[in-house]
Amino acid sequence: MKKSLIIILAVVVVAIVGLVVFNRLTRKDDITQLEAEVMQGEFEILVTVTGELQAENSQKIMGPTELRTSRGHRFSQIKIQDLIPEGTVVDSGDYVATLDRSDVTNRIKDMEDELEKKQTALMTTRLDTTMQLRNLRDELVNLRYNMEEAEITLEQSKYESPAVIRQAQISSDKAKRAYEQAQKNYKLKVIQAKADMRNAEINLAREQRDYEDMQKIINKFVIHAPSAGMVIYQKEWGGQKRKVGSMISPWDLTVATLPDLSSMISKTYVNEIDISKIKVDQHVRIGVDAFPEKSYEGKVFEVANIGEQLPNTDAKVFEVLIKLDGIDPILRPAMTTSNQIITAVFEDVLYIPLEAVQFEDSIPIVYKKNKTKSVVLLGESNENEVIVEQGLEAGDKILLSTPDKPEEYKLIGEELIPVFKERERQKKLLEEKAKADANNKNQQQMKRRPGKMPKGMTREQMKKMRSKNSSGKKPQVVVKKTESGN
Repeated sequence: MKKSLIIILAVVVVAIVGLVVFNRLTRKDDITQLEAEVMQGEFEILVTVTGELQAENSQKIMGPTELRTSRGHRFSQIKIQDLIPEGTVVDSGDYVATLDRSDVTNRIKDMEDELEKKQTALMTTRLDTTMQLRNLRDELVNLRYNMEEAEITLEQSKYESPAVIRQAQISSDKAKRAYEQAQKNYKLKVIQAKADMRNAEINLAREQRDYEDMQKIINKFVIHAPSAGMVIYQKEWGGQKRKVGSMISPWDLTVATLPDLSSMISKTYVNEIDISKIKVDQHVRIGVDAFPEKSYEGKVFEVANIGEQLPNTDAKVFEVLIKLDGIDPILRPAMTTSNQIITAVFEDVLYIPLEAVQFEDSIPIVYKKNKTKSVVLLGESNENEVIVEQGLEAGDKILLSTPDKPEEYKLIGEELIPVFKERERQKKLLEEKAKADANNKNQQQMKRRPGKMPKGMTREQMKKMRSKNSSGKKPQVVVKKTESGN
């Protein structure tokens, strides 16, 4: 029993000692992690954004262009009935897709019925015209006979009384006039018959042409690749890719694309806060999520001038296109990229982690390992680090967080405090000047468009200005002085 108790006590003591040692080691490791060294060298300002790979140039695989150019037919949206898998490598002329032909098939059936009607109408017009002209020719023969009989009667009446002769003369004139009028009517009927025949032939030819055009269109509903390449589905305006069941319209006939993989770009969007930093020809480091072990280089070659709002977001962004240097056959369109756009590079400067910068009464300081805290003047920063213009030396050991007893650290670099305050004062003056310029601009707009309150002006200021205007006095702009007297 006593032996067991001794063993238990020994185990407890060993556990306590182990725990103490572990805590000390852990605390030591934590302290090591909270330390950093002031680095000196090249410092980069980066804008990091994600993007998507695209081919710089690609050939479109489109539905029949006649859906757009056909003058006699109007088409709405047409469904994609069949489509080969995305990523399929095809040769020129290979099958790619089939469009739904049900609507066009129904139209063709209606056109066949209409074409048969036009053929029947042409035949009917021919028969009617033939019979009408035959009847008119028979009537002309009879009228000519009547005219000749009237002339004979007139000739035989020369020995009769003047009244009989006059009556025979009138009958002869009527017969002659009727014959001449019938001749003119016959000529007009011939012209009219030719016009009716021509009109019927034109209607039939038009219907025949429309029918043949529709046959050509439906034959192109089976789509083939215009050249060799890898099939990539076309993206719609909402970002979704077209697939079986998607619709195409006469104004957007693209079903898929054949990208030229010899020249790739990364299409990305930069927030409006950072877009002023982005310029054409800036160097870019590019990573591809699918191949994290690889890295690529590129350059910015296009920056949008107008911002846009992406779906389901409130922020305004600007499209930026980055062109990759070189060719890598493993890259494919739609792969996600991480892009580090280098907007500025500073040579041989001091820089420290952002976590090391603390503030006392708005003054930036850095705690050093030698139990001092130094006032620092800071410059440009990136996502993780900031440039130190004054206050530290290369190789200084600094702390990444506020120590347990900061009051024990001696303050050094107090001579930099006035410099820092002067910088802040100048910065504030610039901000006030920008605000005053904006207010002046708003006042000018108000003069051009009275009745509207300019931006940046309170309702009380607006009332005072209106009262001064009504009293005949010109409004005065009052600039408040800052605490420093500026």
